[in-house]
Amino acid sequence: MPDLAGKTVIVRADLNVPIDDGRVTDATRLSAAVPTLATLADRGAKVLVLSHFGRPKPGDRSLSLAAIAPALSDVMGRPVGFVGECIGPEAEAAVAAMAPGSILVLENARFHAGEEGNAPDFVAALARLGDFYVNDAFSVSHRAHASTEGLAHVLPAFAGRSMQAELDALEKALGKPVKPVAAVVGGAKVSSKLDVLLHLVARVEHLMIGGAMANTFLVAKGVSVGKSLAEPGLADVALDILARAEKAGCTVHLPYEVVVAKEFATHAPHRLVNVFEVADDEMILDIGPAAVEAFADALKTCATCVWNGPMGAFEMAPFDAGTVALARVAAGLTASGQLLSVAGGGDTVAALNHAGVADDFTFVSTAGGAFLEWMEGRVLPGVAALERD
Repeated sequence: MPDLAGKTVIVRADLNVPIDDGRVTDATRLSAAVPTLATLADRGAKVLVLSHFGRPKPGDRSLSLAAIAPALSDVMGRPVGFVGECIGPEAEAAVAAMAPGSILVLENARFHAGEEGNAPDFVAALARLGDFYVNDAFSVSHRAHASTEGLAHVLPAFAGRSMQAELDALEKALGKPVKPVAAVVGGAKVSSKLDVLLHLVARVEHLMIGGAMANTFLVAKGVSVGKSLAEPGLADVALDILARAEKAGCTVHLPYEVVVAKEFATHAPHRLVNVFEVADDEMILDIGPAAVEAFADALKTCATCVWNGPMGAFEMAPFDAGTVALARVAAGLTASGQLLSVAGGGDTVAALNHAGVADDFTFVSTAGGAFLEWMEGRVLPGVAALERD
């Protein structure tokens, strides 16, 4: 990067953090922005932090980033200012008054329709504030918005530290991984991860399917799953995925031992059964210990693992046991140097935190939609804009 002393750098960060009663309840995304912001400020740049916050309706200014600036200041351990606009005279005056090495949060970019519309006039108004653009928000880079894609075409553009770490990890997980590769995929619906599964079967040696989406595959194979959440209408699609996997040399692992209950509730009466023993009034809520062991045995033969989604209803004890046990196996293999593990997606991060192993994975992405689209093999506009010549 060129000499930054006295220059103004616009950093697209992800400050879309949860707030309760005016206080930030999870500062993970703020912490992720610190290395880039601190480095730029320490090099004498005026640092402008650009972000969206929530989904404000036209004319609604209640979703302001004003409450986020003090929280970012606390995380950084240095002053962080705020200006109540992100374009126009007010923003331009605030930038002109900045001292080199200072940091300023701009108001919610989504207060302007031009942000999500990637409008050229809005992009131009943003660009007038800075000399350089840095995208440090992989989590929103699947959107071709003004602050995530448009600015990269009108200012010299670079990837931030967090963005680079994410891209490096993803490249090692599926771009150019050390083989064999395992993919652990869970969650509720096959329909929401259809493209993910189709993309993975051609790229991994082992595909382990858990969660309610495994039920759809079991139904496709003629197994009765009782009252379990499933998508019988996608049985043909599931069989097609299995056929493609076989043709590609990918082994698909489905749970053959499951935990069932008659009600969806914490500590509901439950029993451990073979998948062929699920009663008509029961639902599958977790994978059983034997299934965990079978998945773990396959995982132990692999060098790389990409993980998205829980193995069961992990929010409710005791139906969190399968997810926790398998996550701990992956974490242990990572700690011993046998496995490179990359995980992502909202429920996935929550599940790994619940298991107490998020810090033991090689990399855990906090990106939701962007991580899923990457797993689908899609081009992410915000990333592609940085890769242009």
